[in-house]
Amino acid sequence: MAPADPARRAVLRAEAISKVYRTGSVAVQALQSVDLALQEQEMVVLLGASGSGKSTLLNILGGLDRPSAGRVWFHDQELTALPDAALTRYRRDNVGFVFQFYNLVPSLTARENVALVTEIAAHPMRPEEALERVGLGQRLNHFPAELSGGEQQRVAIARAIAKRPALLLCDEPTGALDSKTGITVLEALVEVNRTLGAATVLITHNAAIQAIADRVIVMADGRISSDFRNPSPVAPAQVSW
Repeated sequence: MAPADPARRAVLRAEAISKVYRTGSVAVQALQSVDLALQEQEMVVLLGASGSGKSTLLNILGGLDRPSAGRVWFHDQELTALPDAALTRYRRDNVGFVFQFYNLVPSLTARENVALVTEIAAHPMRPEEALERVGLGQRLNHFPAELSGGEQQRVAIARAIAKRPALLLCDEPTGALDSKTGITVLEALVEVNRTLGAATVLITHNAAIQAIADRVIVMADGRISSDFRNPSPVAPAQVSW
């Protein structure tokens, strides 16, 4: 595991987590005894081939799934000991999710899509502020069909950050975008990571994107094969793929 930055507070810790999926008599080991700690304002890029366990790990950290073994803590709260209702509250109050596909409601404007979260969050920012933070302050009243793919993804980011999450989890957020549009999305993620202080984990198949990270984690066969700090993160505009 990469050494912790003493200037940053720990947000989430996973200890020896494993995940086994069973279909009848067939067992698939998706994760094998993974240890991981995340710190506030840390930008982590998670790399690995399909089937390496990246999305399974992200789902467990975000409270969308439970490990078969091991323990996970959010600050001093053990997530793996929580009942389902409390785990739902953890997701609602503390975790922002961004996926490859934007999952916007077509009949709602950008502002209204973000308001879906702000209406249930404990201490949300205004939808207008969230959209302004991702560069869409002039597109508040546009419907998804009136927005480009990159703009739709930035609405999805605004929706994720509007609850002021402690943890921002992004699963292939640039996977459906061309490189120019993808860089715009990465710029939005880096900006909100720096200004809001959320520990941010970004899954990607694109190894070039690791250049923007504070820390790079590589997974293979359900394990972390390497975990290191990037001595010189670069701006997204300097990334090419």
